[in-house]
Amino acid sequence: MQISRRLVVASLFLFCTARAVAAEELAPEETVRRYLKAYQEGNFKDAYPFVSKQLAQNKNEEDWAKEQQWIMQMAEVKIFEFHAYPGKIEGEKAYVPNVLNSQDKFLNQLGVVEHELYTLVREDGRWKINQQQIVERSDLGKWFPPEVTGAAKGEAKGEAKQPVP
Repeated sequence: MQISRRLVVASLFLFCTARAVAAEELAPEETVRRYLKAYQEGNFKDAYPFVSKQLAQNKNEEDWAKEQQWIMQMAEVKIFEFHAYPGKIEGEKAYVPNVLNSQDKFLNQLGVVEHELYTLVREDGRWKINQQQIVERSDLGKWFPPEVTGAAKGEAKGEAKQPVP
């Protein structure tokens, strides 16, 4: 009887450990989604595990989170919605396109939809965001699916904006 209890306990331990490890191994696009969701909610400590040491400038979680909170408050950033598309993995790097609907008081006062590209690197066995950049209109087709690039072209012609999926 004691052997079967030990076997059950050991099996449960292995099952729980395997689930925890699997939860850590996120696809690049899921890494971006969780990062942006934490940002959207103002939970910068929750966003920290998704950024590379380089992007965090080697700051610890507390210092980095305080800095991000200050930046977001100072710029009055509001993230309304986002949509991360499937990433492209090239060796130890991954590229994740994202459509962001946000507004701030410096760079995007009108709340124009932005097409972003996140570059992720493998660090500590996980995908981490290393860089974020705006994708030029001429490069949208390289990173985004046709339904997104078509909507962006329509906006350029003055047609109605398509809502972020």
